[in-house]
Amino acid sequence: MTEDLRSEDYQRRTDTLAGWPVKIVSYRIGATHYCHIDNVSPGATIARANAASREAAEEEAIAKAAGRLEKTQRHS
Repeated sequence: MTEDLRSEDYQRRTDTLAGWPVKIVSYRIGATHYCHIDNVSPGATIARANAASREAAEEEAIAKAAGRLEKTQRHS
């Protein structure tokens, strides 16, 4: 039979990366931890990552997001 997969250890927080407000969501499905980072408004995905631990998944996603956001130009 197939194993019932559902998300567990769900966490959501807001933070600032490279001067941009972001929402960081992390959760676990089975043995894999996932992290998803989006900009608060309008909610577009900036980076995703998965790893064996929450810390590793968040670290990878934050590094990707920070690199991408640093390259983003602000219009006044």
